Amino acid sequence: MCGILGIANQTEDVFAEIYDGLLMLQHRGQDASGIVTYTGDNFREHKANGLVKDVFNAQVAKNLTGKIGIGHVRYPTAGSLSAAEAQPFFVNAPYGIYLVHNGNITNTAEQREKITRKYSRHLRTTSDSEILLNVLADKISDSIKVNGTSDPKRNLFAGVKMTMERVQGAYSVITLIAGVGMMAFRDPYGIRPLSIAQRKNENGGHDYAFASEDVAFGINGFEKLRDVNPGEAVLVDLDGNMHSFQAIEGKLSPCIFEYVYLARPDSMLDGISVYKTQLRMGQTLAKQIQDSGLQIDSIIPVPDSARPVALEVANATGIRYREGLVKNRYVGRTFIMPGQAERQKSVRRKLNAIPLEMKGLNIMLIDDSIVRGNTMKKIVEMCRAAGANKVYVASASPPVKFPNVYGIDMPTKHELVANRRTLEEIRVELGADALIYQKLEDLIWAAKEGNKDIEQFDCSCFDGDYLTGSVSEEYLASLESSGRVSDKIKDMPTAGGSWNGSKLAALD
Repeated sequence: MCGILGIANQTEDVFAEIYDGLLMLQHRGQDASGIVTYTGDNFREHKANGLVKDVFNAQVAKNLTGKIGIGHVRYPTAGSLSAAEAQPFFVNAPYGIYLVHNGNITNTAEQREKITRKYSRHLRTTSDSEILLNVLADKISDSIKVNGTSDPKRNLFAGVKMTMERVQGAYSVITLIAGVGMMAFRDPYGIRPLSIAQRKNENGGHDYAFASEDVAFGINGFEKLRDVNPGEAVLVDLDGNMHSFQAIEGKLSPCIFEYVYLARPDSMLDGISVYKTQLRMGQTLAKQIQDSGLQIDSIIPVPDSARPVALEVANATGIRYREGLVKNRYVGRTFIMPGQAERQKSVRRKLNAIPLEMKGLNIMLIDDSIVRGNTMKKIVEMCRAAGANKVYVASASPPVKFPNVYGIDMPTKHELVANRRTLEEIRVELGADALIYQKLEDLIWAAKEGNKDIEQFDCSCFDGDYLTGSVSEEYLASLESSGRVSDKIKDMPTAGGSWNGSKLAALD
């Protein structure tokens, strides 16, 4: 996952606002951060591996002048962990374009071949985002050859349309174009989120912003206008005028895992409250827990992101809610530690059980999802060591059985605890006394209640139904054999998911 942000001001320099906005999106990526600003004459860029607060300082801020700019926080889903792959990416023609991208392109091999052989472009990284940028640049150039340079807006919109016809996968994109302005666009399925906001400026006009989540708007005084439509491109020119173009007919099919785990609870995505969705997930999960007949003394969330679900389960069942696990918020990234034994200690470093809430009791642990199972297995062991009599486990989402190829870094089947295992086999693997999963139809209902106009969601990690092209068995096999993601997932910190500070880093 990644977080993207763009702000186009008319009167004020933009760096401080992009910095603050990226802090609000830090949960979407902690590996690298980047910002580029535009003065009207020059681009100013800074990017590096690390958190926003570590990558940018006062000295860097002095250089990043300009009233328009874009920013990115990265958690890589395609490409390596090299600092060279931090975004934004740049091409110098046509116009000069910077790009930030959230999502994942699935026909990268085909597009890389065309870019490097047919168009003789040199790619500096293995990132699919650089491929997307070069395809866009090629298609804008094609439009210029036909229409000339007198109407940049026409060329940009034509380039986006041809890009959407050529690339497949999930993408929310913000670009910065020299001499023209800022343009954002979203794939025809709208799998990854992207919103638009505005505010009045001192000249009587409007400043505009784009972001992965609307939580990045309020801190800078912007008010959300709407979500970018699937297949739509929106241009804010240097004079502060907004232009919209429906490049391809779209069908909104947002990623349902955003509401389970990825987005902050205070976000609204495509008209749906993340927090309210999680409360509804608790309601449906509560019914299953009641029907199970289990004798449960207390409901205990795995902090932090499972709290809304667990609270609603407790409210609906009448079972008392307790905070039985305490999270240490001051433990840094642990995947760099050598050796599996050291890495396995990371659960103990980040979570600690309260024996008074465990000893002699039958507890129900509730987590937002169970992906690899390693974290939950360690938490179950921790609770038993703290004296729990029975340790039951409930997942607020269905079993994760299939690779996610649209921008969530969990694309290898053999890493998934639910893949090719029965419910009983998963329970045994986790060491739990009972295991309950959310039903997929209940999860879909919980999200759809927020916006009944949405006909379908991307549920591919649960049901294996991939909405876009190029997700063949051969493509999935190539992900399995690449080794990059599998190795990185093994080395990830294993603490319960939390949106504030280490969410994606802690993906189970």
